[in-house]
Amino acid sequence: MTNILFANSYFYRFDPKQWKTKQPYPPLGTIYAAALMRENNFTVHLYDTNLIESVASLVPTLKKTKPRYLVIYDDGFNYLTKMCLTNMREAAFQMAQFGKAENCKIIVCSSDSTDHYQAYLQNGADFIIHGEGEMALLELVTSLEANTPTNDILGISFKTESGIQKNPARPVLRNLDELPMPAWDLIDILSENLDETSRLLYPEYCHNKRLSI
Repeated sequence: MTNILFANSYFYRFDPKQWKTKQPYPPLGTIYAAALMRENNFTVHLYDTNLIESVASLVPTLKKTKPRYLVIYDDGFNYLTKMCLTNMREAAFQMAQFGKAENCKIIVCSSDSTDHYQAYLQNGADFIIHGEGEMALLELVTSLEANTPTNDILGISFKTESGIQKNPARPVLRNLDELPMPAWDLIDILSENLDETSRLLYPEYCHNKRLSI
């Protein structure tokens, strides 16, 4: 089965105000998308950046999981990701470049990439998903796996020989029952990527996870 590594590009440590608040929330939107792809027979992994100290720590995970696709999918449920700091954008660019170095297709879905899709496409992304991303992601990856054109897939943008193509918007998903329950099992409470300070925040992380269910 095709391997997909999901990541988000919100690093609480890069936002001093939020790091001081110590109320991190798991990436709910990201694990909704991962659950949908898994339900459709893709192998999925999660690199949860929320409590990670360095963008570069993504590299060992890339080498270990060897994904065909790196999907940087920010949590649209979390208002913090809608107010993207410049350093979060730079983190997403770095993640895309790390993925490229491992021969991944890079797909990005976030509020910031929707607003600045040209910049993301110039910094390593192959495709940007605009707005709600779950169904667009499924259609896009299915199309890429079948080696069929992506020209008519709604809600995406990508580079072509003549420039950047932005397709028409995708209608909002009306029937939420089309989505499976989020893949909470992908949240690794004992992640080897965490330092001791981050581990101390996990009780709050788990509490906020329960609030999100």
